[in-house]
Amino acid sequence: MNLDNHPCFNKKSCKDFGRVHLPVAPACNIQCNFCNRKFDCVNESRPGVTSSILSPDQAMAYLADVVEAKPNTAVVGIAGPGDPFANGDKTMETLTRVRAAYPEMLLCVATNGMNIHPYLDELKAVNTTHVSITINAVDPDIGAKIYSWVRDGKRSVGPAQGAGLLLERQLAAVKGLKERNIMVKVNSILLPGINDDHMTDVAKKMGEMGVDIFNCMPYFPTKGANFENMAEPGKDLVKTIRKAAKVFVPQMTHCKRCRADAVGLLDDPLNQKLMDRLTYHATAPVPFPSTPKYCHEDPVADTCGTTPAPRPYVALATREGALINQHLGEATELHIYDLNRETPEFVETRTLPKPGGGDARWQNLARTIKDCHTILVSGAGDTPKKIMGTMGFTIHEVNGMIDLVLVALKKGESLNHLIVRAQTACGECRGTGTGCM
Repeated sequence: MNLDNHPCFNKKSCKDFGRVHLPVAPACNIQCNFCNRKFDCVNESRPGVTSSILSPDQAMAYLADVVEAKPNTAVVGIAGPGDPFANGDKTMETLTRVRAAYPEMLLCVATNGMNIHPYLDELKAVNTTHVSITINAVDPDIGAKIYSWVRDGKRSVGPAQGAGLLLERQLAAVKGLKERNIMVKVNSILLPGINDDHMTDVAKKMGEMGVDIFNCMPYFPTKGANFENMAEPGKDLVKTIRKAAKVFVPQMTHCKRCRADAVGLLDDPLNQKLMDRLTYHATAPVPFPSTPKYCHEDPVADTCGTTPAPRPYVALATREGALINQHLGEATELHIYDLNRETPEFVETRTLPKPGGGDARWQNLARTIKDCHTILVSGAGDTPKKIMGTMGFTIHEVNGMIDLVLVALKKGESLNHLIVRAQTACGECRGTGTGCM
């Protein structure tokens, strides 16, 4: 890998090397007053926009198309359309699989920094090379004017408390990333009348923390956002602020405000052929995962030097054979279905490894269902989700009739309405049993 080939961190590379953003992270944990995330507008080029959402499986299939069509792709990034670490499992699964399949690629994530800290060691472990963090203020009073709310876990807090918490997490993230020798770019959205007089203070603080490059990004009016009537800052103002900020930290001056599904060189227009491939993979009825080629990288593989066959089946946990209603940790067997038939067809039941044995239990499970690409359960612990995810399995925590869920999965329809909702009572809701915002 050549770290200088990142077109955003190195202006000299942007004419020769491209990037691809894999839109696997739809959820976000903050609400910025300048942001309105629309997923379906191909006429907009700005963060938060994508034509489709991909699962990690679909992302790997799409990435293979991109690499074939754009062999100068040097960077694989995750930039939303929400925040990568509001979708931590999907983000880390995708990065892990990209690193295994494309060891020469630079890996990059763009985040607000709110929840990246728990993942710092994992990011280092998969050799993530670059991280961009959007920090719009280093004064919580100014930040309170920029954010409507911030979500910490399942609890949402308002602008004043949220801005302080967000800043604390962001500064800790920058420190942690630099301690791990990961290159850091800080994006700051220039908001006239809000933080324009504060931008050099942000740059100064980032310079003190050893940030590699600073991107003063002019606000772009977005319909439907709280700041939709704010005027876009003029070029002279942007130039003046960058000149002042340059005293403290190197400046990025070639930013294109990339979409969450951007692909190719920074100056490339949307590639309709690749957008079509993105949509195809997002709606493909049975997206097969792209698996590593060697058994020391993939415990699911039977023999070294061979590529595992595509996985045609789906595994699910059921108590009585009609509903998906059993937790993975409680299941003693999984029902296997074939989605390649005209209608989903039951194949057989398979006995799960007995409880105990730690991580080995889930590695053995992977071998037991190595011809499956998806697992449908009513719940699963963090450990099996992480282990099974890195082995190429997608786990959906859903409740519903088996036939209906399988048909929806086969058609590529959303399963969001079937997702198991945690019922909590934190004292700040009305006790409806649907959890916090």
